[in-house]
Amino acid sequence: MRADAARNIDAVLQTGARLLAEDPSTSIAAIAAEAGVDRRTVYRRFACRETLRDAVFHTKLDAIQEVLTESRLESAPVAVALHRFVEGIIGVVRQYPIDPELMRDDADSYQRMLGQRKKIADFIQRAVDEGLIKSDLPEGMAAALLQKIIALFARQYCHLSPAQAADIVVDTFLNGIGKPE
Repeated sequence: MRADAARNIDAVLQTGARLLAEDPSTSIAAIAAEAGVDRRTVYRRFACRETLRDAVFHTKLDAIQEVLTESRLESAPVAVALHRFVEGIIGVVRQYPIDPELMRDDADSYQRMLGQRKKIADFIQRAVDEGLIKSDLPEGMAAALLQKIIALFARQYCHLSPAQAADIVVDTFLNGIGKPE
């Protein structure tokens, strides 16, 4: 694919992720206009809005997989892996803000998402086993809390770089918001 064509597709995917996150019924014409490309360019690659949405899901999941791999959740020290993961995921969420729960409509994407969430849950269990997270929390609470904190910093604290946001997220996740004694 030519470099300009790749840039156009990337612009369409990122714009599609943002606009579909705001309104799942956004038209391809609106996405094309916002991305700065002709709608025929979009239709040549994506037959309909659902095809584009599914491509956004696949692209987002690919980016998440790259973050999971680079974070080395299974082997790096927990705090280091957590910071790498959070910093990377904040970048992905900002780039592709479409709600992952919409993936339920695409069975392949949904299964991939569940597999990725399992890797994160396994990592959190590793953090529990190593004593960095309390072991008496209700099942799934730590993962849900991490997900919510990441979403908060990805969407509402955009003035912070992903690295700055990760510093705060990791400290909050591991140490809470109480005043140190």
